[in-house]
This record gives sequence, C-alpha cells and structure tokens, in this order.
Amino acid sequence: MRLVLTAALAAAVLAPAVGASPLPEAPACPVFPTSSVWNKPVHRLPLQKNSTTIVRAIGAGLNVHADFGSGLWDGGPIGIPVTVVDRSQPRSSVDFHYDEESDAGPYPIPPDVKIEGGPDADGDRHAIIVDRDSCTLYELFDLWPAWDAGSGAIWNMRSNALRPRGWTSADAAGLPILAGLARYDEVASGVIDHALRFTVKRTRRAFIYPARHFASSYTSPSLPPMGLRFRLRANFPVMSFPPQARVVLRAL
Repeated sequence: MRLVLTAALAAAVLAPAVGASPLPEAPACPVFPTSSVWNKPVHRLPLQKNSTTIVRAIGAGLNVHADFGSGLWDGGPIGIPVTVVDRSQPRSSVDFHYDEESDAGPYPIPPDVKIEGGPDADGDRHAIIVDRDSCTLYELFDLWPAWDAGSGAIWNMRSNALRPRGWTSADAAGLPILAGLARYDEVASGVIDHALRFTVKRTRRAFIYPARHFASSYTSPSLPPMGLRFRLRANFPVMSFPPQARVVLRAL
C-alpha cells in the first residue's frame, strides 16, 4: 500500500475512483454526486513523506480481512446489508445513546430491517436504509428493536454536505458507510468506481477532511487520522488473484 497526500475518508480509504453506481433497488439515486470526495481519483497524486511510517504502523505485512461475503461469522452473515424502502414506509423515532451528535429523524425502519450480523447479533449492529423515492440515506449504529441505537445520521444522497465538525455518524469518522462499501452488484459488473472504507486497529486522535470525528486516545504521528486516503501500490500483482478479488484490488 501507498499513502497519498490528499485527505479523504473513513478510518482510512482506498481509491482511485470516479463514481459509485446506484443501488439496483434504487436506480434513480446516486451514491453521492460524482464530485464527492468518495469519487475523487488519487492514483496520480504524490505520496506523503511519512507514507511508509504510517503504513508500517497499521501493519504493512498483515493480510486484509474482508468483512463481506455469503459465509458466516460468529453465527451471523458477514457484511453490512442495505435495506431499501419507499415513501410509504412508516417513520419511527429512535432513542440515541449519543443523541447530541445524532440526527433526530424520524427514521423509516421496517420491522424486518437488515442488521449487520443478523437480528440477534452482538457487535456494531449497523443498519443502512435507503429511501428510493427521496434518495435519502439513513444509517444507524448499534440498532435494537423498539427502536434504540448508539447513533444515527441522515444523508441527502444528491448532496456533498458533511456532518457538523466534531459529530460522529454511524461510522466513528462521521462519514457515510454506504459510500465506501464493496457491493456484490459492483463486483459482478467488473468495476468498483469509488473509494472503499476500511478500518485499522489503531488510529490517531485526529481527523482530516472530510472526516468529522475521531475515536482514539493515541497521539502518535505515525498513526493515521480519520479520513486519510490510502492506495494499493501500482505494481501489486493483481493478476495472481481470482477474478472477483481482482475487481476489488483494481479499485484499490
């Protein structure tokens, strides 16, 4: 991996990119505008001077653990699922643990909403809901029936508007999760045209544009701040991997 000079997404983010394709169930809704930082190519940008130091700090020799697929992990499905609704879905209020940094809603949560890890899972329990009529994205962290959640954020999928500075979202960096997911339909098409969200074990107590929030007590400059962009080195042996893996690697 090589770290690039520009700022961008999540606990770290990978590119190049030109724009995510719409969800098949919501074809009229962009996954944010083509001008979004999620869709900004970075493959020709210069490296930061401390690239090697930061990559080494997060574990340059570690294997990537991909949290998606059709297998099972701790008894539940891998990946973060997406629920698509329309304007007829009733809205519900949600009680938030971090209510001072959450959008009040209401949220269009169906009784059978898809939750990361399954309905009875522990863990982050993310729920991602797209209203295909209004092109509104609703994301919740640690969602439980009734409805109770750790935090929640609402996004206009046609806008590049950010969270208020210092606010979390359903993601600790204060960013939308959907924009950085590697989706099955994209891999099946052969192209992922946007940055990908990933997490690392330790980040710095800092964030850079467009991240809005940090989630660490570490201050070492060798650790990445929230929002930093990464890319796979250009000479990585992509062709030695199976076809589906190559789609993800080319995106990186």
